[in-house]
Formats: sequence, structure tokens, C-alpha cells
Amino acid sequence: MIRWSISRTVLLSGALFGLLCSCSLPVNAATFVNPIVKNGQDPWLIYHEGYYYYCGSSGNASSMWIFVSKARRLQGIGAVPAVRVWTPPSGTAYSKEIWAPELHYLDGKWYIYFAADDGNNANHRMYVLEGNTQDPQSSYTFKGQLKPTTDYWAIDGTVLTLGGQKFFLWSGHSTAYPSSAPNVQNLYIAQMSSPLTIVGDRYLLSEPRHDWESERDRSRSWSINEGPEVLTKGDRIHIIYSANGAWTEDYCLGQLTYSSGDVLKQGSWTKKATPVFSKTASIFGPGHASFVKSPDGAEDWIVYHSKISREPGWPRQVSAQKFTWEANGDPVFGSPVALGIPIQEPSDTTQIVTTTGASTRSGTSSVTSTTVLSTLTTQQSTSSLSEGVFMIVAVVLVVSSAVSLTVYRRRHKRNEKR
Repeated sequence: MIRWSISRTVLLSGALFGLLCSCSLPVNAATFVNPIVKNGQDPWLIYHEGYYYYCGSSGNASSMWIFVSKARRLQGIGAVPAVRVWTPPSGTAYSKEIWAPELHYLDGKWYIYFAADDGNNANHRMYVLEGNTQDPQSSYTFKGQLKPTTDYWAIDGTVLTLGGQKFFLWSGHSTAYPSSAPNVQNLYIAQMSSPLTIVGDRYLLSEPRHDWESERDRSRSWSINEGPEVLTKGDRIHIIYSANGAWTEDYCLGQLTYSSGDVLKQGSWTKKATPVFSKTASIFGPGHASFVKSPDGAEDWIVYHSKISREPGWPRQVSAQKFTWEANGDPVFGSPVALGIPIQEPSDTTQIVTTTGASTRSGTSSVTSTTVLSTLTTQQSTSSLSEGVFMIVAVVLVVSSAVSLTVYRRRHKRNEKR
């Protein structure tokens, strides 16, 4: 015999209604999923005064330019407007094929370092722009080539500051641009007298020696070290670089660590024998990374590109994830997080966005599209959860009410017979 009472139905209904209400409450922190930029490569990010700035290049074979995007949230760099800050004049040695621009704040000014050529890849060299204001999204002035005594092919330049001295790092060839295999890219370093000038010649920092640094699946052989980026922890200085062919699924990250002695000497650096960040079953060719902090400075994040498919080719996307550290100051990147997996945004992001007014160039207060996008994502996730729970609650309430009503009617009929 079924024993049920209206009081039990009320209690059950109240409990389920409480569950529904608790699931409807907003979460404390937003989440996002990768990729954060669906079509992008060589991501360079810097966090400055409450904003993430994303510097990149865009265009086509006939016209290219450099842009800077600005977002409160790390995951919003691909959702905000890309402001064009510099377009090269036509017909120069640096008018085409602008690769991997980087935005740096040095000695109180903004600088953008980039590789470019005249349409012939063999002529790629490194160049620098100087900002005209304190706004990284404002205009820039072309200042010239960063030119060592040995002036060969050069790409992927960045700056290392050590003991008050600046050094320039990049990827290049040991000789003039090779016309046939083997094609080898090394990492080089040179001293700088200012953010605009290299002093003297270049010095070899790293050359590809391990199997994982080389691509030999095609008719030509490539051994590649490129995309050097500086990463520090306390007094530990690392250079995280990209290895293998960027068009392959085996593109990955390697690590150099400064030990002691002359920073210009290869022997002062130790190379790890294995990659520190590499492909998974679903993420192909992760590489060319940059590194940023969370708004509160408590977390470290890696931003990198990966191939959209396993097949050889250039379509890529940009992703981000948190990483940690070993006790000795070595980074622990783990494995690339699969696309579509929720990732909690950098710590303190929500507080920064909600308590700090975002101002436009006209001076009026506004909410960036990044904030709107992330808020909508959070609300949609909460709404979907609430809708699912509501359906379950509704079904249970209907069933329990029907059972209770049936039992009540049976008992009422029995009482009438008595």
C-alpha cells in the first residue's frame, strides 16, 4: 500500500524549491573556454594599469598593419576592437609580411618590436616603433632597424632586462638566408644601448640539437629555435622558446635557464633536454607564447597559439591557461587544456572589472564589450543550470502532487463507505 501525505509533499516541494533558488544564484567568478581568439598567431600580451593589451599584426599580402587591443579580462582580448596603431608606407624594406609584433614599456615609453620585409622572406629584419604618448593604443613613430654588425635574416625579437642592462633576443640564421635544406634557425642575443639600438655584434644563444626541435616529415629538413620570450621567477631567468616547424603538429616550447656568468655567452645558459609544453591528442602545435599575471599578481598565465588542425598548415588560434612553479623557480606549464573545457578566469578579475570604471578616449564612463561578453557567458551558464533544475523540480512536483491527490481520493472514498 502506498503511504503518502500532503505534508510530505509540501516538505519535498519546499526542499526542491530551495535547491532551485540556490542554483539560480550567480557564481563568484566567471569562467571561459579556449580559444580566446579564434584566428590568431604569435600572441603578445602585457598587463598594464588594470588592462590586458594584445599586440598583433593583420592584413594581407598587399597591405599589413599593427594593432593593439585593450581588455579588462584576459579572455576578452579577442572580443574587443583592434585599434590600428601603425601602417607602414608602401615600397620600403619593411612594408610587408609583418610578423610577431611585441609591445614593451621601457624607460617610460611604449615600444613595438616587429619583423618585416619587402615581400621577400629572405629580407626579414627586426624593426622598432616608439610611442608618441603614454597611451599604448595611440600613434607610433618608426625608428628604424635593430641592426647588429652581422646583419642576417631576423624575426621574433624581444627584450631582456638584467641588472639595469637591456639585451635583444631574436631568431636568425648563421649565414645568409639559405636557399635549400638544411634550414636552421638559431637564437641570438645582443647588447642594447637603448630601446632603439643594438650595440656591436650578435652572439649565439641556442641552436636546435634535439630531435624534437627538428621537422623532417617533408622533402626539406628544418631545425628551428624561434619565438624567444623572457620569463622570470625571483632571481631565476628563463627563456621560453618555440621549436620545430610552426606549420606542424609537433611545434612546442623549450626552455633555457640562465645559470651564471656573461649573459651573452651560450655557456651561461642551460637548455632542458625535453619540451616543456607540447601537443596532446586534441591540441596540435602549441607554441609562441607570452606570459602575464592575474590582476592581483597572484597567478601566472601562459598565452599561446596552436594549430586548428593536425594537418600541416598555418591556420592557428590563441588560448590561455594558468601555470604554476617548482620550488626551484622552474615553470610548470602542464599540458594544453582541451578546447571547450571551462577555465576560471584570472584571480581578482571580477573585482577589477566591477570596481574600476573603464573610461573611453572621450572621457566618458563605459563598460567594455569584454565585460559584457564575460557577464553574458556567466549568466548563460547560470541560466542553463537553473532551467535544467527547474524542469526536474517541475516534474517531481507534478508527480508527487498526482500521487498525493490519488491517495487522498482513495482514502476519502473509503471513509464515505464506512
